[in-house]
Amino acid sequence: MTKENGTEVTEFYLLGFGGQQEFRSALFIVFFVIYMTSMVGNTGMILLINTDSRLQTPMYFFLQHLAFVDICYTSAITPKMLQNFMVEDKCISYRGCLLQLLVYATFATSDCYLLAAMAVDRYIAICKPLHYPIIMSRTVCILLVAGSYLMGSINSSVQTGFTFSLSFCKSNHINHFFCDVPPILTLSCSSTDINIMLLVVVVGFNLTLTVSVVIFSYICILATILKMSSAAGRKKTFSTCASHLTAVTIFYGTLCYMYLLPPSEHSQENMKVASVFYGTVIPMLNPLIYSLRNKEVKEAIKMIAKKFF
Repeated sequence: MTKENGTEVTEFYLLGFGGQQEFRSALFIVFFVIYMTSMVGNTGMILLINTDSRLQTPMYFFLQHLAFVDICYTSAITPKMLQNFMVEDKCISYRGCLLQLLVYATFATSDCYLLAAMAVDRYIAICKPLHYPIIMSRTVCILLVAGSYLMGSINSSVQTGFTFSLSFCKSNHINHFFCDVPPILTLSCSSTDINIMLLVVVVGFNLTLTVSVVIFSYICILATILKMSSAAGRKKTFSTCASHLTAVTIFYGTLCYMYLLPPSEHSQENMKVASVFYGTVIPMLNPLIYSLRNKEVKEAIKMIAKKFF
């Protein structure tokens, strides 16, 4: 706990979407549907991959962990947001806020590294197909996934530890719908220079590293595709990456907007919109993207459907 002038901060108040209270019932329904779609879609993706023998490949191994990560980080923020649409008391305890940030940051960062690992998988599958079974062995896949979770844990521990080591005396009203680092820092009466620098450096490092891996992988993939003499072959090869490329573009574009763009007059409201998209919509879109644009997944879904209908 932190103290300033004898006052102990024991809880925070999440302002959420302050100007939209008259629409809160409609917003609750919209986000409840989005959240349930995300949970059903990602859980279904995990079960589908684990039950269909044709999907026991490195790409789908990464995909099921991506689905698990999406479930975890959207579940860290969405249920509380839904609750706050329907109640007047929008408080969250100090420890609850800390835990929410810790879980959210862990799995959001892990998501970055999993997408980078999936880009490497596509690069090796297309550019080095003969060596693919050797390079992308079960051990390598497990290490890449473990490394993703480790980087997520390190990032969240550092960010959460430094954020909640501050003293809060200005207010306990967080101008957001969940506990995130930037809006919490605005409440501190301590110097936040180190925290801001740490946020930019750590988030910048994670994004720069993972985006660089993705860009390098797709440059090599594009070069390989362009060398193919058959138009049908080029189209088929590119289609194997289309789902991942779509997910990567949406995910990193939103994340860069949230944390790396300079502030503006309406940055806080824009941040909320970006956070909604990143924290609730993207976890719903990922299973749809991979199921609608992936032939193997569509065939597996059809096989399951035939068994039950």
